[in-house]
Amino acid sequence: MIQRRLFLAAGAAALTRPALAGQEEPPAGTLQVLTYHRFESRENPPGTVVSPRLFAEQMDWLAASPIKVLTLRDSLSLAAGAAMATPAVAITADDGWRSVYTEMFPVVRRHNMPATLFLNPPMIGHGGAYLTWEMVAELKASGLFDIQAHTLSHPNFNEERRKRSPTDYAAFVASELADCRTMLAERVGAAVDLLAWPFGIHNAQLEQAATDAGYTASFALGSRPVVSGAPIQALPRSQIYETDGLDRFAWMAQGHSRQKAA
Repeated sequence: MIQRRLFLAAGAAALTRPALAGQEEPPAGTLQVLTYHRFESRENPPGTVVSPRLFAEQMDWLAASPIKVLTLRDSLSLAAGAAMATPAVAITADDGWRSVYTEMFPVVRRHNMPATLFLNPPMIGHGGAYLTWEMVAELKASGLFDIQAHTLSHPNFNEERRKRSPTDYAAFVASELADCRTMLAERVGAAVDLLAWPFGIHNAQLEQAATDAGYTASFALGSRPVVSGAPIQALPRSQIYETDGLDRFAWMAQGHSRQKAA
């Protein structure tokens, strides 16, 4: 218990100074959209894997800090021009890995933190590595998880564009976006109007397709915070890696880009 109190106190104190030596003070009123995928303990993990231990430490740090944890939907107000007095984060997880239920869910439930899951509907229930629809329903019923779209089949749109005719490619994109919305909405019984671009790939054509398909906003990557006036169909997110210890995580959560933290 004493060690935990010391850990939480250190986390809150980190906001009074730069998290990495030699950097400027953190900016006020920024939003960092944090992105996770799988939670597993393994040596030399790939970039999409974060250990449950590290994730728990990061969320403990957030809970002890004055940084606000917003729902992704509420965070859209900043992109629309709303001002915030303090830094904020939103938590997202892509692909629907089962470890979202077994590892992520207990941690965010302990801290009552909202999160958004971006799912590819055909993968749910497909093998033991992925969530089942029953798990998705339980996550949604908790009131902490919003279920949103990650396209139908998680395609690499750059590769698909190279191998298809312009007409075929346009139809493929429209199906990936619209059919994903329809399937998820039927399954979760709620509005699906947020999209995460697979691999962070986006361009003007894809962004217009997202608007045409009825998406309110779409999220890419970029490892930088959302700022007022950011393009609504290509809002940046910051992928979190196993190499992001608490100092680096704190630095990014306070509104700094990964490039500045390097």
